[in-house]
Amino acid sequence: MPNIKRSSMHRPPHFLEEVKAELANWRLWSDRFVVLLFATLSGLTVVTFTWLSEHALATFFALHSRFYWLPLIWTPLLTMGIVYLTRQFVPGAAGSGIPQVMAALSSHTPRWQRSLFVSLKLSFGKVALTATGLLAGLSAGREGPSVQIASGVMHTARHWLSENSQIKDSGLILAGGAAGIAAAFNTPLGGVMFAIEELSRHPEDRRSGLLMAAIILSGLMAVSVYGNFTYFGVIKIDNISFSLLLPGLLVAVLSGIFGGVFARLLIYSLHTDSRLRIHQFRRTFPVLFAGACGLVIAIIGLSTDGATFGSGYAHTRAMLENHDDVSKAYVFLKMVSTWLTTWAGVPAGIFAPSLAIGAALGNDLAAVMSYPNAPTLIALGMAGFLAAVTQAPLTAFIIVMEMITGHELVLSLMASALIASGVSRMISQPLYAALTLSQLKRLISAPSN
Repeated sequence: MPNIKRSSMHRPPHFLEEVKAELANWRLWSDRFVVLLFATLSGLTVVTFTWLSEHALATFFALHSRFYWLPLIWTPLLTMGIVYLTRQFVPGAAGSGIPQVMAALSSHTPRWQRSLFVSLKLSFGKVALTATGLLAGLSAGREGPSVQIASGVMHTARHWLSENSQIKDSGLILAGGAAGIAAAFNTPLGGVMFAIEELSRHPEDRRSGLLMAAIILSGLMAVSVYGNFTYFGVIKIDNISFSLLLPGLLVAVLSGIFGGVFARLLIYSLHTDSRLRIHQFRRTFPVLFAGACGLVIAIIGLSTDGATFGSGYAHTRAMLENHDDVSKAYVFLKMVSTWLTTWAGVPAGIFAPSLAIGAALGNDLAAVMSYPNAPTLIALGMAGFLAAVTQAPLTAFIIVMEMITGHELVLSLMASALIASGVSRMISQPLYAALTLSQLKRLISAPSN
């Protein structure tokens, strides 16, 4: 037989040599320390943002309970102020924040223009303006904004890396975006899946153990501050049987239809050059248009006794615990309030309102079909509607599973998310991909210095 030399790549690693090589490269360890330090800072920033947002919303409801009529004045005025400040000082902070991060990761975006979409200035502006939106009672979530906020913090780490560092800007932005989801929902697995499914376009970033560690570390900041809690607690699930098949399928299909229509409406409203008078008015008088949206949101909120104000977490949790009896029109009215909030141009996310809408849809079907275990259909509706709007089914089902610790529903949640996402794709193009194109248009007029 020929004498074939064994390739060095097939030799098993020598432990002591590997340790020596690792310890000798101090620049590598310095870069690792910087990444993990900024991952910690991004997680703490999102935790601070969470605290500020919750207190802002609590303040709104306290004022609303004392002065029932106040939202008719308070909500429009604050909405106008938010849009004015956003357009004047941080135009890149408008909207959810996820399209901005996707635009920063796009191959069409030069490295020197990434600060248009992610930066410390945008992160701080996003924190202040999104919290103010919740203080106004707008139907907004803080999870999408958390993605942009954490990405801005992580992207700053590039200034502290060694000159020949192998860690790319795109990897830092990716890790920050996923860390924002992980810390906002207290769902580290959901953050990792969000990075893989929605944000990552570079295979090497997906395989980076350092970046995955940064995502998890940032998510653990929420655990260290708030404890190992779940947003909606542990729901009681009956034994899964064939009796769930028809109601579960209906929830998934309807979630797909409603979510697809909702996504298409958002795309048409935000990503259009239509000459309709309403669109021309929005482009010509954006602050006045925001005030009009705020007034309608206030009227809807008052007509539902405050149910459509804010993120919807409280009503979602109450529905899961069978303590809330929301109006049968809640699904439609919450969708309208969330659409108007987004269309107004304020910094605001749609994750939390989408979960609330999906929960209400499941709750309504449970009532109509007399299904004995409503929380099961509520959970399926949450996963289905979120998957339909974002068209990221794996992220949606993992986030909902971690938020309710509903491990008995793993396969059912996955099926609901996949079916709803499939139905949505027949109605609407992917929401964030379409909105990313709008963000990329800003590159044309961007200065080069």
